[in-house]
Amino acid sequence: MNEYFEQNIPYFFIVDYDKKLGEIIPLNHLDRTEILFSSPNFPFKNATQFPKELTWKFNVEPFSIYEKKFQHVKNEILKGNSYLVNLCCKTPVETNYSLEEIFQLGNSKYKLLWKDQFVHFSPEPFIKIQEGKIHTFPMKGTIDATVPHAKEILLNDRKELTEHNIITDLMRNDLSMVADDVFVENFRYFEKIQTNTKAVYQTSSHIVGTLKSEYKNSPGNIFDKLLPAGSISGAPKPKTLKIIKDVEQFERGFYTGVWGVFDGKNLDSCVIIRMLEKENENLYFKSGGGITAMSDARKEYQEISQKIYVPIY
Repeated sequence: MNEYFEQNIPYFFIVDYDKKLGEIIPLNHLDRTEILFSSPNFPFKNATQFPKELTWKFNVEPFSIYEKKFQHVKNEILKGNSYLVNLCCKTPVETNYSLEEIFQLGNSKYKLLWKDQFVHFSPEPFIKIQEGKIHTFPMKGTIDATVPHAKEILLNDRKELTEHNIITDLMRNDLSMVADDVFVENFRYFEKIQTNTKAVYQTSSHIVGTLKSEYKNSPGNIFDKLLPAGSISGAPKPKTLKIIKDVEQFERGFYTGVWGVFDGKNLDSCVIIRMLEKENENLYFKSGGGITAMSDARKEYQEISQKIYVPIY
């Protein structure tokens, strides 16, 4: 990443959650039959016709199973081992659409079809590097947009505020490892996301800093420092990563990793969330939510279900 960046060679990159797997591919060598992507600077022209009516069925794990994992996490928080843990679940899905059809018809700020292995739609940027500045946009807080006074409810929810405060502070501290003059430019702004079933509101914050001289041409070093992303792990990060490993019963793989594009001048990336993945011809959707000391198991369980969607409408 550093070498291509210094030579102004545009490239695509992807890194998994554990930083064990990844690829860096110059854009002029990218196989567009295997890897399709769309981002604000590289928009993909969506298909305009729906080949058939979308069917979308899923069964979230029983609440009794989720509650045991939730309680394990809550106990670790009450012991003081973490303030925030992003607990993820893996849900079987049935649909009559192929991964490529879902990609072609999906509407999202970032989306990726990876070698017919998974498709994902992310509303959440991770790191942007522009003219010596580094930006990050942690997203925490979700509510059904059809609920009366949804924005006010989300803004006034103490648990959601606490979760957002923790992750914003974590990302501010993370950026301080590679940048100076780090500050929160915009705190808890709303974005509306349309899904195949309904619309949801989510809140994000914008944090920015000036890259330290030793990191100005070293995006590889920056990502090595900052991954995994705070918004999909928790705080403090080292102990929280151990809790996640102990309680989650699947390998995240590329889920909650990152991908991005360097266009020869600026670098943009996103967090790999809202993922539909193929395993032995079966499909699984991975979704999660942040748990704090104030979290309620039923509400968190409901949020996981809300996030199992594709943005086709």
